[in-house]
Amino acid sequence: MSAPSSYDQDYYLWFADQARLLRAGTWQQLDIEHLAEELEDMGKREKRALRSRTVVLLAHLLKYRFQPQHRSASWNGTIREQRKQLAELLSDSPSLRPRLEEDLQDSYISASLLAAGETGLAETTFPEQCPYSIDQLLDQDFWPDL
Repeated sequence: MSAPSSYDQDYYLWFADQARLLRAGTWQQLDIEHLAEELEDMGKREKRALRSRTVVLLAHLLKYRFQPQHRSASWNGTIREQRKQLAELLSDSPSLRPRLEEDLQDSYISASLLAAGETGLAETTFPEQCPYSIDQLLDQDFWPDL
């Protein structure tokens, strides 16, 4: 088995070593416990990335809608980039789409708090329920207006 200490001492080297062992088919030398942990963590990171990008996108859509006088190229760029990154994430991992739908309202609550903090608008300015569908979130041509 690979020296488990390499996992703690040199993370990158451990990954390279595990990949080499996998390709060589030397299953008995794999650090199975750490590999399993890393695979689970990779899935968690994907879910966190999905939520984080969704929150940022929703917050910017709210700012765009409720502060039209402050619309900027920066906001437009952030909206477009978050949409692009979400689309790529969902393309790479289509099984995350149901998670996006399940977590939309919770992400929206976080986004409305973020938008309120960044704009100085009262939290009650924003709708209680997410006003955007998943399709609208991912649509590069959708821009909210009052």
